[in-house]
Order: sequence, then structure tokens, then C-alpha cells
Amino acid sequence: MLRLLHTADWQIGKQYGQFDADEAALLAEARIAAVERLAALATEQRVDLVLVAGDVFDAQGIADKTVLRLFNATRAHAGPWVMIPGNHDAALSESVWTRAQRLNAVPDNVHLCLRPEPLQFDGLNAVVLPAPLTQRHTYNDLTDWFAAADTPAAAFRIGIAHGAVQGLLAEGIDSANPIAADRAAQARLDYLALGDWHGCRQVDARCWYSGTPETDRFRNNDSGRALIVDIDAPGAVPRVTPVDTGRYRWRSEAFTLQVASDVDALCALLGALAADDVLQLDIDGRTDLDGLTRIGDAITQARGRARAVLAELDRVRIEPTAADLERLAAEGYLGEVIADLRAAQDGADGDTARDALVLLAGLLDARRAGVTR
Repeated sequence: MLRLLHTADWQIGKQYGQFDADEAALLAEARIAAVERLAALATEQRVDLVLVAGDVFDAQGIADKTVLRLFNATRAHAGPWVMIPGNHDAALSESVWTRAQRLNAVPDNVHLCLRPEPLQFDGLNAVVLPAPLTQRHTYNDLTDWFAAADTPAAAFRIGIAHGAVQGLLAEGIDSANPIAADRAAQARLDYLALGDWHGCRQVDARCWYSGTPETDRFRNNDSGRALIVDIDAPGAVPRVTPVDTGRYRWRSEAFTLQVASDVDALCALLGALAADDVLQLDIDGRTDLDGLTRIGDAITQARGRARAVLAELDRVRIEPTAADLERLAAEGYLGEVIADLRAAQDGADGDTARDALVLLAGLLDARRAGVTR
């Protein structure tokens, strides 16, 4: 039997520009931690080969320190690792891979497949056929050579590639780095390990995308996983078991505020967030000043508990109620100003009117609180 751990799209060195600097740093650090968990999983499950199907690094120009840290994270598993370059870290004549070699960063048990040639593991009766990307985009199927590759009789034939399986994308999309949908069968592969899509997905009985081991975007694509692949004998159909490996839970929610219970529901969602949540909120609709205050406070509290919360209130229309105006003691001229700003939210200067309304309400509320004290 041959047991594989299939993973891909580590994107080490990824930047998270949409987040605050401290949040981005912790999300980037989580990618190194995910590799450490993969190494522990490989040892625990006694896998024969770890296959890393491209985009190990997010970019060519990442820091030397990050390159060294990545390969140090693999050292917890002493068995063989097989890595290929993807579109983010293509095997250019000068690349992050050649730099890693100059730094002596690559452990002896990590096999970098920078050329399309068979990699034989005699002790495992297995041959790995890699299709490394040597440029960011190609429109030729780099797995074409698999079918003609000569391997020992009755040896496991394992393919590893990075790209887009044809026929899985929306019709009319001309995808770079194409891979034939029937490549596993056509090339007599026992298993074809793919990278490029960040979600876990089966192509056929012998071909899978593992997805990224640590979720990195707001898309419900079954990410944050790796695959344990068991093949009883050459020619046998693999048994593939997805394993959760990610730490952070990314999700996106849309809220349209119309009635008071919508504010309650939004505040409840924010109140339920925990340390490993990464949330993107799209909020629109309308609420009164009390509702706006409650939502703002809930977002502030959630940001102190969760890993990250992306939320803006710019699209929320503020409609002060009679109770709001009474609470702010906004009579006479100030009351007229608030009424004008409320009406102006529908005009060309709606964003400015809304901001002015919120600012004025805050000043009045602070003044009233000071008098009360």
C-alpha cells in the first residue's frame, strides 16, 4: 500500500492588504503554522510521500528569512516531501527556488521538482511524474508528457501538477495552465495531485485538488484542508480522506437593515464571534441613531475578540426617530439641521450628509451626557 499526503497552495509570504497590519501579520504567520501541522499530520498518519502541488510561496521576492522558516517548518516530518513550482513561484532561471538552494535551506528529504522528469522512489515502488511551471502562465498542457513516461512495471504512477482542469471552469473562460480533464486515466496514473484552486475538490476517482491548508479568502470553497490518499496496490482506486488543517474560519455575511430586529440579529452575530473568526460584513439599509450606536459598539467589541472583522457603515442610511431627537435635546435650529441632513442623504452629497449627521448626533449625545453627569 502507498499512503500520500496531498497539499498545495501554501502561499507562504502572502500579504493581506485589506486588514490592519497586526491582523495581516498574524494571518501570514498562520500559513507557516499550517505547514507545521501538516508535518505533524504526515508523521502521525505515517504517510509515505508528502506531495505539495505548487504555489508553495506567494511570490518570488519574499524575504530570505521567510524562505528559511518555511523549510524549517517541514523538518518535523522526516519522510520524503515532493514540491513543484506553481504560477506564483514558477521555476524561472532565477527564482525563490534557486535562492532557497543558495541559502542551503532545503532539507535532504525535500525533493524540488524544477524540471519535468520522473522522480523514482525505489523503496516505495513509486514514481512521481511532476509538471512544474517554469513561467507564470502557459497555454500548453504541461502534463502531456505523463502518458509516454517510462516507469517500472507494477510501480505506482503518481502525477503532480498545478493548473486548471479543462471543463470545470465557466464556459468561455480561457484559463492559463490547462490540464486535461482525463489526464489521470489517459496517463495511467494511480493518482494525480493538483494545486491552483484553493478549495478541496474531486475531479474524478484518481484526481483531486487539495485546496489550501489555511483559508485565505472570503469564499465558500471547502478550503483549510489536506488529503490523505491510500492506494492498496498499483491500479487500485485510491481512497481519499479530507482532513481539516486550517485554524481560521473565514466567512462573509450581508445584512440589510430594515427593522429593529435586524439590528438585534446583526449584534447577535457579532457577539458570537470567537478568536479564530475572520468576518467580512456588507451592511446596508436604514436604522435610527440608537441602532447605529449599538452596531458600532458591537463591531468594536467583536474586533477585540475575533481575529479580524471587516465592516463599514457607509451604506447605512440614518433615520433619527422622534425619540432620538428628544434624547439629543435637538430643538429649534439644531433640530432643523438634523432634518436637513436626514433629507440630504438621498442627494448627491449623501455620504457627506450622513457623516455630518452621525458626527452631530455624537456631539449632542456627548454634550447631553456631560450635563447629566
